[in-house]
This record gives sequence, structure tokens and C-alpha cells, in this order.
Amino acid sequence: MTIVHIVQHGSKLPVPGDPGLTDAGFAQAEAVARHFSTAPGVTLWSSPLLRARQTIAPLATKLGLDVRLDERLRERANWDGTRPIGDFLADWARCTADRDHVPAEGESSRAAGERFLGFLREAEGTVIAAAHGGVTVDLLRTLVGDEGVPALLLEEGMPPGAVTTIEDLRPVRIAYTGHLSAGGE
Repeated sequence: MTIVHIVQHGSKLPVPGDPGLTDAGFAQAEAVARHFSTAPGVTLWSSPLLRARQTIAPLATKLGLDVRLDERLRERANWDGTRPIGDFLADWARCTADRDHVPAEGESSRAAGERFLGFLREAEGTVIAAAHGGVTVDLLRTLVGDEGVPALLLEEGMPPGAVTTIEDLRPVRIAYTGHLSAGGE
């Protein structure tokens, strides 16, 4: 059985390029580390973007493991500041509405979902992977169709620090956030 826990990166700084985490984002990363601190026999993976690497770093430290980077975990598009944020967000929304639309920068929702699916198909054992909300939703849409994805995720995206669990290419838990509260498991 292959189990992949996809961790949405923590809250990020609202700047273009490759922003890191906010103070809240670092707290979310620590909560993720506590949640998975006793996970035996896992491998850790991350998108190469800073916010994802910072999200999985506390867990890597707790478990004494290295983090492997994989481009297939990166976001579908990343705002670099070369055009107004409003234009970027409009293109993002169009990609969400039309899975085949290719934005000015990045790739279509369908292509991003297939790229992430390629990562899942190669995964073995138990994996914890820090990724991004857009591409995780793209993956879910690829695996179960739009009707299988909670409408709120399509509208608002993945909550920071949320965990989505995929067992043998089947989602078994989507956007879990209980570990982020004081009483979470």
C-alpha cells in the first residue's frame, strides 16, 4: 500500500517571487511536525519553492530525515510580480474554471494535476510531501473529478497547513486541519 500525505504549505508572505512563511505559517509547520512526529518509515518530499521547504523542515528535524525535492510538487503558476496581481488572479480563476486554459505563466490545471499524479504513481511506502494548494486541488480533480472535490476548495483553495491523504491513488482525507488547533489529533 502506498500512502501519501500531501501537506499544504503554511501561510506565506504576500510578496511576489518565492516568498517564505509568515509567523503563522511557521506555527502551522510546527503543528504539522507534531502531527507526524511519530510517523514510522516515512520519506519526506517537497516542492522546491521556499514556502513548501520551510513547511516540512520542522518535521525533517524531528524525524532526523532528509527532504527530497521534486519539481512535480510545485504550484501550477507562481506570481513573480512582472504583472499586476489582479491580472495573475484573473488568469488563476480562469484556469480553475477551464482546466485546459494555459495561463500567461505556468501550466493548465489539467497539466498540473497530471504532473502531480506522475509523482504519486512513483511513490512507494508512506510519503509526506509538502506542496501547494492549487496543484493539490488540480490533483484531486484529476483523481475524482470536480464532483468529488469539496466546492469550498474549488472556490477558496486549500487551507494553509491542511493535510490531504491519498492511499493507492484514492483520496481518503481531504484538507484535514484538526492538527492545527490545540485539541487536534
